[in-house]
Amino acid sequence: MLDYDLAEFYETETRTLKQAVRRNINRFPADFMFELTKDEYDSLRSQFVILNNKGRGKHSKYQPFAFTEQGVAMLASVLNSKKAIQVNIAIVRAFVMLRQYLADYNDLKEQIMTLEKEMNIKFKDIHQALNYLLEKDQQQSEHEQCKRIGFKTNMDND
Repeated sequence: MLDYDLAEFYETETRTLKQAVRRNINRFPADFMFELTKDEYDSLRSQFVILNNKGRGKHSKYQPFAFTEQGVAMLASVLNSKKAIQVNIAIVRAFVMLRQYLADYNDLKEQIMTLEKEMNIKFKDIHQALNYLLEKDQQQSEHEQCKRIGFKTNMDND
């Protein structure tokens, strides 16, 4: 976003915004904000006739600043307008909510992993018991298929 659009959004003057940025320039690395070249700005103005009609930045002796998402957030912390303060508070609250979400997520992840371990142990025990019963049944059926050699007593018939 360009400085004059952000000045309007944060309900301050463009020159006030630019002053705040210049006073806090170390808070705006190249991936947060950069100044458009004259050619870039002229190209932008020729693409959007509306810019010429509104006269935004038309008489500024400095080229406009362009801000990335991080720069917009940082700008909220260096401006002193009512709106900028509200935006900065909202950003801080969003980070607090995000941190709480991550903490809840990690707790839930731990609970699921603990439950998974418990269930794996229980299923392993069940699996072993079933295998034991199946093997026992299989051994009995194999034993019954064999004919007995020798004398039969009355107890064998039971």
